Parts: sequence; C-alpha cells; structure tokens
Amino acid sequence: MPVLDLSAADQTLIASGDTPLLDIYAALPAGLYPPFPPAELPGGLSGLLQRGGFAQNFFFAGEILGVTFRAPSGRIVRAGGRVVKNVQGYDLTRLFVGSFGQLGEALDVTLRLRPGLAARHLSRPGVLSEVAGSRARFVWEAGGQLNLLHFGHAREVEALIGTFGGEEVDAPADLRPLFAAGMVPGESSQAPPVRDLRFGWVNGAGVPSMPPLFAKVAASL
Repeated sequence: MPVLDLSAADQTLIASGDTPLLDIYAALPAGLYPPFPPAELPGGLSGLLQRGGFAQNFFFAGEILGVTFRAPSGRIVRAGGRVVKNVQGYDLTRLFVGSFGQLGEALDVTLRLRPGLAARHLSRPGVLSEVAGSRARFVWEAGGQLNLLHFGHAREVEALIGTFGGEEVDAPADLRPLFAAGMVPGESSQAPPVRDLRFGWVNGAGVPSMPPLFAKVAASL
C-alpha cells in the first residue's frame, strides 16, 4: 500500500515508490504542489523518477531530495533525504532520476513541495510548438489537446496563462491506458500519443543506452 508522510512546515513529502501520482495530489493541503502535473502515468512515483519527470519547465532532479531504491543486485541503497548533508562521491539521487530502471526501483522518495496561492490548469486543441518558450510550470500535449498548468501568486498565474485561452480542466487525466507496455521517449509513424517539453512519449519497454561511466556505477551497486 502507498505510504505518505507529509511535513507541511518543511514543505516536503515522503511517499512510497508505488504511490499513484494523483494520490499525492489528493494528500496535499491547499497551496502546496508536487513537482509533476495532475496526470496519472505508468509506474506511479517510481516510474516518474525513472523517466526524469514529465511536462515540467524546471530541473526535476532538484525537486527530489532523497530516494531509497532496490538495485538490480538486491541491495537497498539510501541517498539523500529531508536533511541532505554534504557528502563525497556520486550524487545517487540525481543519478537515479532519469535512469529508466537501470538503477532499480524506488522504494520511497522524498519530494520538495512548492507553495502557490493560486493555480490554473487549462486545456485547448493545439500542438506543443504553439507554446514554445512558455514559462508555465507544466506544459504537455495529449490527444491533440494542449495542457498548461501554473501555480504561484494570483497575478503571476493570470498574467502567464492570459494568452493561452482554452477551458478549465476539472478532472485530472489518466494517461496509463496509452502506455500498456510502459512509457518511453520516442517517435512513431504517427504523432506520439503524448509529448512534453523534452520528448515525444510512446508505448514500449525499451530504455536509452547507458553511458559507460553510468553503466559502471550501476554495476557497482
């Protein structure tokens, strides 16, 4: 069962790797937001970390304060946490983010939460190129619909989304049915079912090739 440990004062959340993303949204008090949009994706929180985030317009790994994961060898590795001390060696938390499963599965994750007095999530027909350069916190395209979500001070939010148009999104999307075999970056003969600011996302279980140094670190865990 997913486990959630919220510290609103510290603006952090510890959740088990199998926690569905929308369960995290449901657990947060008004005015605090996680580093991902309100859309359910394959693999829950662990899957999100392995892909390096989704739809964000910021450095996703910087929002992950710690991760405990089971390496392919079976070893349990703990990196970072709510209080991160200076250490020598590899930053395994940032190595895990975007590793596409090559370092294992996340058992629990410590997220940094961000405050926002206002939030707007709008959707309209369109393609991602139409909002290139947007400063919105989250932007993605799914099924021919553009999605834009931003939170912060009310004036900032209204100014940023003012030219986007579209309609308010009342219910979060469940994108898992589009990726029965997993969600990986790629292109297809037709437009990918989902695209964000980094990749087109397609159905499949393949993973990118590892750089030699990364492979060496993975083999040592």
